[in-house]
Amino acid sequence: MQNDRPPSPSIAVSAAGRHRQRLLVVMGLTGTYMVVEVMGALLTGSLALLADAGHMATDVFGVGLALFAVWLAGRPATPERTYGYYRAEILASLVNSMLLFGVSGFILFEAWRRFQAPPEVQSLPMVAVASVGLLVNLIGVWLLRAGAAESLNVQGAFLEVVSDLLGSVGTIVAGLIMYFTGWWYADPLFSVFIGLFIIPRTWRLLREAVGVLLEGTPSNVDLAEVRAVMEGVQGIDAVHDLHVWSLTSGYVALSGHAKLTPGVDRDVALADLIATLRQRFGIEHTTIQIEQEALDETRRHV
Repeated sequence: MQNDRPPSPSIAVSAAGRHRQRLLVVMGLTGTYMVVEVMGALLTGSLALLADAGHMATDVFGVGLALFAVWLAGRPATPERTYGYYRAEILASLVNSMLLFGVSGFILFEAWRRFQAPPEVQSLPMVAVASVGLLVNLIGVWLLRAGAAESLNVQGAFLEVVSDLLGSVGTIVAGLIMYFTGWWYADPLFSVFIGLFIIPRTWRLLREAVGVLLEGTPSNVDLAEVRAVMEGVQGIDAVHDLHVWSLTSGYVALSGHAKLTPGVDRDVALADLIATLRQRFGIEHTTIQIEQEALDETRRHV
């Protein structure tokens, strides 16, 4: 079997690892403001503000979990774990998605309870606290937006911050409505919007994380196209037993069998095949078994 392997996983830096410093800044800002927002929610009696503070708390945990996974993924590979600990980042994404579902469920339940008897809320302090939270969340979204496109681990933290951003906006609008109209239903109503908005995005994160754990074909890879491109390389007659999967976000691996045209130099064909996969699809880790008719005939007579 011929293969082409990248540097050891213990040396390579994951997609999430490249955004470690930004994750640290977001966790610091969010953790500091979470304390302020909890105090504001208790003083004003606002469910929307408490919901926002709850999202802030999950942010601190979620970003902290993402950072822990980045650290774990950077540990060296061992004879027992030859790929290292890259899957820790996907497990962090899975836990973050479950956490977001739990928070959304609590917010929806508490909003339903408050619809029965909406309490009076101190609107202006609620708006003031939420406005500062909006600024903090805007900074967090700006810091993590690039990493979210590269890593499921960072995407989980990014979704946490986006949900907070929406929570802050909803809290501000609800506070202004209550201040000018005295309509206290605005508080639980906007809490429902916050809870419902994040659920489909959390489901997508959960589905992608489970897909990686099940070693499914990455969503941005068309397996039929990969096969067609491989069979289009000079000297390659056919490709079968083809598998493409992700170890973690940004680390795609491929294995398969390639049948050569009779008389073709196998080393040249393999080198062309590996280079094509790297250039067209960014697949750095390939394990390809080369098959030739001459070899097949030899095996049949052994």
